[in-house]
Amino acid sequence: MTRSQDLVDIHLLRVLAALVAERSVSRAAVRMNQTQPAISAALKRLRDAFGDPILVRERGGMVPTARALQLRESAREVLGEIDRMLAGPEQFEPAASVMTFTVATPDYLAASFMAEVVERFRTEAPQARLMIHPLTPGYDYERALAQGELDIVIGNWPLPPERMHLSLLIEDELVCMMSPGNPLAAPGAMTLQRYLAAAHVVPTPFAKSHRAVVDSYLAGLRQTRDARVFVPYYAMAPYLVAQSDLVFTTARHFAEQFTASLPVVSVAAPEGFPRMRFYQLWHERSQHQAAHRWLRGLLSTVGGHLAQAAPGASAGETPADGTIDR
Repeated sequence: MTRSQDLVDIHLLRVLAALVAERSVSRAAVRMNQTQPAISAALKRLRDAFGDPILVRERGGMVPTARALQLRESAREVLGEIDRMLAGPEQFEPAASVMTFTVATPDYLAASFMAEVVERFRTEAPQARLMIHPLTPGYDYERALAQGELDIVIGNWPLPPERMHLSLLIEDELVCMMSPGNPLAAPGAMTLQRYLAAAHVVPTPFAKSHRAVVDSYLAGLRQTRDARVFVPYYAMAPYLVAQSDLVFTTARHFAEQFTASLPVVSVAAPEGFPRMRFYQLWHERSQHQAAHRWLRGLLSTVGGHLAQAAPGASAGETPADGTIDR
């Protein structure tokens, strides 16, 4: 056995994967619930074992070396096999689990959804950890799912990716948010013609290939809305319409958390507008893992509750164990 083999253990492989994913000693420490000195010491051991810096400093921060990227892929395969070996077939006890689950969500998912997810997660798996990762423009979530950096992605795709498994979490109607003084807030005023003539605030898509549900629908009618203001965060839009003539189109469950606290109202989108469908998406690698089936079931249950509470909304027909739609 070589000295490198003597120096590398399972813990170091996990540190290696975390360091390459986070590109930061401090963030890797948070991810692994370790102290920063402990991760720094592990990084030194990795450098000694492989004769490689692993992380090097560039102008924008730390970046992994080419050797580290190769090692990370090998480490993931080894760790995956070890986790499967230790977990055993279809055995998962949420109450005793100390696993860390990572779920990526866009900011247009209502906070009430994640609040109930966290409540149930803490009740059923009090020793486990849940990391909520943002979906941002340019973030390659398909790669992150394939490489194990993410367990589940939640989003709304008019045409969901075919390479992943998915199930419907919730289907909700579209509404238009605006100031109470906006003429379009009057009953029956929101027609398609008036909608197209209005000035709109539109969030920036989280991916270049992602087209908003509204824009996809209007494109089918050979129409476009008059987008006047673009924002990077959905939660910013309600504040903008409250003090302007702008209109913001979103799912009803998202709008309700703001109509209760801001001087804004929501009215139904013009007749014929599609409903917004929210999915959970995951990779084949976790399709049959009991722990991930439990998490998918938890998300599906919360989606069902949210749908029942929202007028006009409906839950996806997904069993509690997270069975896929495709």
